[in-house]
Amino acid sequence: MSSIISTLQEKLGSEKVLTGEAVKERFNHIWLMHIPLNAKAVVMPRSTEDISLTLKICNKFNQPVVVHGGLTNLVGSTETNSEEVVISMEKMNLIEEIDEKSRTMTVQAGVILEAVQNAAKEKDLLFPLNFGAKGSAQIGGAISTNAGGLRVFKYGMTRSLVLGLEAVLADGTVISSLKKIIKDNSAYDIKQLFIGSEGTLGVITKAVLKLVEAPRSRNSAFVGINDYEKVIEFLKYMDASLAGTLSGYELIWNRTFQAFTTPPATMKPPLPYDYKYYVLLESLGSNQEKDNEIFQNLLENALEKELILDAVIANTESDLKWFWTIREDVHPAVGRFTADQHFDVSLPIPLIGDYVNEILEKIKGDPEIEGCLTFGHVADGNIHFIFGKPDRNQALTDKINEMVYRPLEAIGGSVSAEHGIGSHKKTFLSLCRTEAEIQLMKTLKKVMDPKNILNRGKVI
Repeated sequence: MSSIISTLQEKLGSEKVLTGEAVKERFNHIWLMHIPLNAKAVVMPRSTEDISLTLKICNKFNQPVVVHGGLTNLVGSTETNSEEVVISMEKMNLIEEIDEKSRTMTVQAGVILEAVQNAAKEKDLLFPLNFGAKGSAQIGGAISTNAGGLRVFKYGMTRSLVLGLEAVLADGTVISSLKKIIKDNSAYDIKQLFIGSEGTLGVITKAVLKLVEAPRSRNSAFVGINDYEKVIEFLKYMDASLAGTLSGYELIWNRTFQAFTTPPATMKPPLPYDYKYYVLLESLGSNQEKDNEIFQNLLENALEKELILDAVIANTESDLKWFWTIREDVHPAVGRFTADQHFDVSLPIPLIGDYVNEILEKIKGDPEIEGCLTFGHVADGNIHFIFGKPDRNQALTDKINEMVYRPLEAIGGSVSAEHGIGSHKKTFLSLCRTEAEIQLMKTLKKVMDPKNILNRGKVI
């Protein structure tokens, strides 16, 4: 057994360090559970002190480390090789405190997002971060990737929901500022270095999350539109008319809507397949009866103004679950493809219609592409593509990457709206970051992780 492994077992306890067959029983992504994990060992810390000690040892031995959270990322951030040690955060899953008066929750990094949501709900509070993988994604991973999701339009990215943070540097130094205050303008905001850095600058261990009062009403509707300009006009109309309560505005293209609502998908379509675009919107408010009346009147007015062509309102909790499951559960649709390739890009909202049309036009009749699902958080300029392919050959992957990413440079877009860079997007980082920015990132990495042991080869 190698010296690094024996040292980890001696200092942490053998029960916290998995080796051999116990490593192979694990995996690096929840969609790849059939592929055994390839790693030197897996460390299962129970505390910040465990992580600090692990990193002190790994730093001494120049041992590369990869951090594993909920394993839901889509950019290769959790991929490993046989020479790397994995730190799995799954045992650090305690909600340490809910402070109703400060409207904060202090959690360990391994807490599942849905558990945070449910704990807040029990106190009549809301943690607004929400996305399809909420049942498996860990809060530390969401913070380290600055995750987005379905309510960014109103509440912002994960960055906006973190008040305090604790992280461990590559040499084991603990940086802890678990404050509950919203305003703290005392020099550099150190926690922002770790949010969105994908584990390359430190391992997030705890966070103080910002909660808001739970809404007393929730109204949603699907609408049909045939003109992308009307998609924008309807967004502006509803946002202005709802006076700050519009919390979600999701856009689904026709073929994708059909894929989301026909077998093997279990959800039925709430509107006919007659429209080019389908918008799913949500408003959160304080009085269900009054808010529903306002919401319905606005939709009726939008129909009269010909901003939209059709609409159906969710009238019950069952309807709400039906509507949002259509948007959140992409797996049945993805299952139609032999292999799939995912994208999340962002660009100015007015340019989305033409950008998507150009890409869909390029793939027409291409025998190498089985299909393309297009949808996204259009209110914050974030569009997702899922390409279906006959296999995962690298040449086809590169061809599709070029098709999607290359046009973004000229229009001021980003190759990653919310999923991060990982190892899969590094080649294209220069399309949305200047050379000076990238050099500054490298400087920060060198200063904070001089031996380059943390998530080596990821991001930059």
